[in-house]
Amino acid sequence: MASRTSSLKYFSLLICSLAIVQMTLAGDPDILSDFVAPPNGTVDANFFTYTGMRVLVGGDEPKTFHTVLNATSAEFPALNGQSVSYAVHIFPAGTANPPHTHPRSAELLFLVDGSLEVGFVDTKNNLFTQTLQAGDLFVIPKGLVHFQYNADSENPAIAISAFGSSSAGTVSIPTTLFATYIDDNVLALSFKTDVATIQKLKAGLAP
Repeated sequence: MASRTSSLKYFSLLICSLAIVQMTLAGDPDILSDFVAPPNGTVDANFFTYTGMRVLVGGDEPKTFHTVLNATSAEFPALNGQSVSYAVHIFPAGTANPPHTHPRSAELLFLVDGSLEVGFVDTKNNLFTQTLQAGDLFVIPKGLVHFQYNADSENPAIAISAFGSSSAGTVSIPTTLFATYIDDNVLALSFKTDVATIQKLKAGLAP
């Protein structure tokens, strides 16, 4: 009986270890084909082509807000199963991409034009910041809170982000906290302020 119990313990330990390894390696699932074809549609070269970024060429730049154009599996279905996606950021002078996270991927940001302040906070609450110049790359580890800010008061900045997931996801900290239905009292206690201040923050983020 003791031997059987020991065997079960070792077997359970092995299963748990394998589960932890799988969780550690978890990302976009591997596919068993060259690509994931649409359920109802023709697969030709057009399926593998995304034209949504054409608006960047010769188009007018946004004047007041950070703008992002995404190429994820939602916009570009050919990315499904390929574990890659893309985003182009346009930062008018003095604009920011507020603190946010990407729960399913690290981000590799390439600054094409202008200058850009970037930073992230690790799980020990250490802040890592850098001012990028055109041609610089900056990596943001998976799931960590980060931001970008164009401190230049006159010139725009353009950056490209690459992700190791076809759907990296974005969790905006201000929107998640103040534009959902979290109780005002919970937020007031969390931020050591009063309900009136929380309500002002919520009003500022209302659509």
